[in-house]
Parts: sequence; C-alpha cells; structure tokens
Amino acid sequence: MLKKVYGCVLCCCLFFLQLSAQQKYVLAPLPQGPLKSIRGLCVLTDSLVWASGTGGMVGKSTDGGRQWQWVQVPGCDSCDWRDITAFNEQEALVINAGEPAHIFVTTDGGATWQRVYYNDTKGIFFDAMDFRSRQEGLAIGDPLEGRFTLLSTQDGGRNWRLQPDAPVAATGEALFAASGSGLYYLPGGDICFATGGLTARFFRQHQGRWQSVALPILQGRPSTGVFSIAFRNSRQGVAVGGDYSNDTLRLQNCALTSDGGRTWMAPLTPPGGYRSSVCWTGPHSLIATGTSGTDVSADGGQHWQLISKEGYHVVQRARKGTAVFLAGAGGRLAKLVVKKSAL
Repeated sequence: MLKKVYGCVLCCCLFFLQLSAQQKYVLAPLPQGPLKSIRGLCVLTDSLVWASGTGGMVGKSTDGGRQWQWVQVPGCDSCDWRDITAFNEQEALVINAGEPAHIFVTTDGGATWQRVYYNDTKGIFFDAMDFRSRQEGLAIGDPLEGRFTLLSTQDGGRNWRLQPDAPVAATGEALFAASGSGLYYLPGGDICFATGGLTARFFRQHQGRWQSVALPILQGRPSTGVFSIAFRNSRQGVAVGGDYSNDTLRLQNCALTSDGGRTWMAPLTPPGGYRSSVCWTGPHSLIATGTSGTDVSADGGQHWQLISKEGYHVVQRARKGTAVFLAGAGGRLAKLVVKKSAL
C-alpha cells in the first residue's frame, strides 16, 4: 500500500514539475525560412544570427530573428548546408553533407560567395566544423578508407588541408550531420568529437594524440549514437542522441562527463526522446532538442524536463549574450523565452 501511495506521489510531483517547466519556458516562433530544413545555426550575439540548410540557402538576421535575409549560394541549389560558422555580420562559411563536398565563404554578408574547398571522392560526407580562433578551424566527415575525414585551416577557412593522422574508425562507425554539433573545440585547444552507428565513442585529441572511450549511448544500428556534444568547460560536458528512427525512445539518449570525457554516466532523468542538438544556457542549465520535442535541465543534465513537444534539429545560445535560438524542419525558427514571473 505504501509503495502505491509513494508511486502516486512521485508521479504527481513529476507531472507538476513538467507542467511548471512548460509554463516557464516558451518557444516563440520566428519568421519561417524559404527552405525545407535548417540544420546549420550560428548565434553570435543576441541580435546577430546566421542559419543554413537545404537548397543551398543561407539566412541572416541582425535584429534577433524578427527579420531575415535569405540568399542562395550560386550554383548550389542542390547543396544541403549542414553547418555554418560566422565571425561577424560580413564573414561566414558553410559546409554541405554528401558528395561532392563544398565549403563556401562570404566576406560581404552573403552578397557573394567563393568556393574554397571541393572534393568529389566517392563516399565523401562532411558532418560538422568548428573554430578554435578566428584563423584555426577543423571540419570532420565520415570515414574514407578506414579513417575519419579531417580537414584543417589556419587562415580562417580560405584554405583547407587534409589531416593524414585522423583516428581510425570501427566498422559501421560514423558521425551525424544532424546539427553540426558533433565536433567541439574545448577550452585550452583540445578538439573532440563523438560518433554513432554500430559503435558510439568519444574522441579527444590531447598534445597531438587521439584517445577514445566507449559511450553509454544507444548504438548498434545506423540510426543510433551520439548526435551532439557540448562542454561548459574543459571537464564538464554532455552528449545527446538516441535513435532518430524511434524518436520517442528514452533509452540511453544522454550521457554526462565531469572529467573531460574520460568517463561518462547516464543522467537520473533522461530527455524525452531522441535529441539531435544540445547546448549550455547557463552555468548549470542546458537545452536539448530533437524531432520529438525540446527539454531543459537546471542541474547540469542530471534531470531533464520536457518543455514542448515541438521539435527542432538544432539549438544554440549566443556566444556573446544570452539569447537561445532553434531551427528545424520546414524552415522553422524559434527563440527560447523564459517567463521570469513563473514559479
């Protein structure tokens, strides 16, 4: 009898916690983009946002998402820009998934574009890019001839060089280009990435050497694994994913680390399903989104609460600011609004 009462009380508490979270957080819709899907997002400030996606389309907002300017990179109407990196209102780079691979750069706010990388190797497929500084960056792709494809630049993306010492991939192991957030520069300069498919691992390069550890994330199928990673500092990080073909499954879809990725553990309460993107919104707070919904955590990822069944592909917080933006299927864009008056 006591167990039944305890169970009812626990269910009621969880219900009211979720209801409170849904009342406190709102995903305010923004003007929809003229494209089928957005997976690339770069939020520089509370006002300046870049986005990219299908049909070779790139968008920019300078007023916090209220108005957007959309352009199509010439000759790239079949390109799906899965990641975008911007440095300011004028300079940005985009990279596509699939073959042939392209990287384009603009230095005049999107008015004109220059192709700085091209690769038509069979099987080429890039997933993400990240920059350590204004000049130094990396792009990563699925394995070719047994090794992950790793490109580096030392001049802000104008020239790219293939890295021959990229880690060896296991059979059936790859990355995901769901949100451009599977590759991450840590404070201090170490680079890391996470994988999925038949094997899910976390890779970190330290002092020029790659190390990897197995991740307690759903794996074993092409649709499973880690889809996004985010770190608050060089030690505290989170990985999210799951199975995109079963996007409501709350099984092994999140893992946490407090030692820079050497060890990982599952949260006490996982997100509400498959999640393709995660980011830190404060010292202890996070947001994660995927096709089946959006969740937040207020305790470093230990407990997650669903705030909306509205799902997106990618979420990012402003690098210099506090605004949080989301983007997804159908060109949908949204901004996270926190109601300060809510309990």
